[in-house]
Amino acid sequence: MKRRTYLQLGLAGLAGGSFLDLLALRNATASDTSKAGAPTKQCNCILIWMDGGPTHFETFDPKPDAPSEIRGDFRPISTNVPGIQICEHMPKLASMADKYAIIRSVCHNQGNHGAGNHYMMTGAPPRIPVGCGAFVSFHPSLGSVAAYERSAPHGLPAYFTMPSMSRSGGPNFLGAKYAPFIVGNDPNSKNFRVRDVELPGGLAEDRFAARRDLRKLVDRMPRFEVGAAIDPVSSYDDNYEQGYELVQTPEAQKAFDVDSEPDVLREAYGRNAFGQRALLARRLVEAGVPFVTIYDGGWDHHSDLFGALEKRLPSWDQTVATLINDLDQRGLLENTMVIALGEFGRTPKISTLAGQTKPGRDHWANAMSILFAGGGARGGQVIGATDRQGYAPIERVLSPENYVSTVYHKLGIDPNKIYYTPAGRPTHLVSDSTPIAELM
Repeated sequence: MKRRTYLQLGLAGLAGGSFLDLLALRNATASDTSKAGAPTKQCNCILIWMDGGPTHFETFDPKPDAPSEIRGDFRPISTNVPGIQICEHMPKLASMADKYAIIRSVCHNQGNHGAGNHYMMTGAPPRIPVGCGAFVSFHPSLGSVAAYERSAPHGLPAYFTMPSMSRSGGPNFLGAKYAPFIVGNDPNSKNFRVRDVELPGGLAEDRFAARRDLRKLVDRMPRFEVGAAIDPVSSYDDNYEQGYELVQTPEAQKAFDVDSEPDVLREAYGRNAFGQRALLARRLVEAGVPFVTIYDGGWDHHSDLFGALEKRLPSWDQTVATLINDLDQRGLLENTMVIALGEFGRTPKISTLAGQTKPGRDHWANAMSILFAGGGARGGQVIGATDRQGYAPIERVLSPENYVSTVYHKLGIDPNKIYYTPAGRPTHLVSDSTPIAELM
């Protein structure tokens, strides 16, 4: 469409209808034109968010030839793919490196938790400087965009996170309907229950349905269906409807039934909160949920780095390896991405903070590592490389935008898409829509 045509549309809209009508027309036009080049294949995603910023040195980018104050206490081990080494405390993942790729060259310039979290969760750097402990949202998250663009299975939300939402994991201007459904309880506990998935105690199904009809009868509040109106009433309706669907749909209740899994498989995942959340995530994508985030906090190791990881990495390794293998054996890995990352990596030089006795590494956005399995991506490869001491990428330098665009492509979402905020402001989904070719 030429500029003259846009002007004519704009004048006609202002002359013959409301401003909201004009915005609705523009949104519809943007949606129609963007779908023409959208990818057709759709994968689901399990995102393991390693909140705090995991060290790349002690996970997927060891530097055995660096000086001792950089290489650290752990040794690398060889994987089942010649030439690829990872940390010695991840032997299970080392035995199956042919099933995942390692990205070693994503970097950015947001070295605090608030900003780095936003950049890697949304593909958009924060618009203004933010504090390290900030919880900010200037752009919709990956999961919320997936919920907005992808249909959910009957009775289930399209975007889950457990046990809590990450700092920038929300919908921003897309609205509350596309916020994650949070599963806060521990699936490893004996009495695991998910809120809103069971009828309240003492309330039979017929009484529950009657209350729903009664609410519809007495609720006469007007609704504005145009997104530009930012109508909170519609959001409340969406939340109520989602609650009803969860309670009344057998498929939803079945998806949460981790107790139905064989004990041997539950043990393989690990009888701990993280392990059973990974198992629940597999059940959710198996039921058709497009996007599940496992919030895995506690990777901010400014001190006692080696002691903490010596305890943590073996069980983390067991869970992630089992998740990838389980998906593969069920024929789900081809259409399911498993991604593990945090907001940044850690400093090359080990240091001991004032008042501490055990060393650690500080924040470092110049280098990080990402595990990427499934979704049609070729395993057994390392993408990019950092220098000999792990300071910065020297091969195949990539941005958060490249990583996020890759995820969108595999979700079946066109990263070139332009969204409009409720105020009518056009916003690129991703400013650089170039995916990582090696994963495509």
